[in-house]
Amino acid sequence: MPKPKLIVDVVVSQLFAENAFVVYWDGRTDCVVLDPGFDADAIIAHLEQKQITPTAILNTHGHADHIAGNATLKKRYPDCPLVIGQRDAIKLTDPMENLSGTYGIALISPAADRQVRHGDTVEAAGITFEVRETPGHSSGHVVYLCTDDTPWLLFGGDMLFQGSVGRADFPDSDPRRLVDSIRQQLYTLPDETIVMPGHGDPTTIGKEKRSNPFVRGDRSP
Repeated sequence: MPKPKLIVDVVVSQLFAENAFVVYWDGRTDCVVLDPGFDADAIIAHLEQKQITPTAILNTHGHADHIAGNATLKKRYPDCPLVIGQRDAIKLTDPMENLSGTYGIALISPAADRQVRHGDTVEAAGITFEVRETPGHSSGHVVYLCTDDTPWLLFGGDMLFQGSVGRADFPDSDPRRLVDSIRQQLYTLPDETIVMPGHGDPTTIGKEKRSNPFVRGDRSP
């Protein structure tokens, strides 16, 4: 019997060009949604078109562009738990903390159903995610590593991009911690690990270690 395939669909929010991910095993009717952005209706339409239902919503961090869809999804799927790193949980319900207040939006998400820490696992829709704390872009940023299929998948939020890294000029950002988190928590993964970033196209750990101009794997500047 062939091994099921882990499918990752992307729904891009045009505002901020943020990637929301829908992850599910081929043949199953449940899924996980990561970082739902401002186009929540498009995410729900995608779920309905695929005839799949989320059993968890995972936020890598609490900035507005990554949590904007939480409220709409929770209203549509009230039993679906909302998960975020414990140090960023405050951002869900505080517009100044999640940066939306800066833009005059005052966005508020439902509070977290579960706050996770480094080394925790989240199991939903038959998928297991390992939580790694990666402060730097935000103080409570986490990434979610899935090793259920090969190559491994890293849902990296706003830490590591194709040829770039996340911003570190927000009030609770720290550029040194950003670099340390990438080197200690991301660059220690196998080179073939696929990075699914919060913005832009996927990349691999190996490619970024070799060529990322901001954080090289050989510890050069």
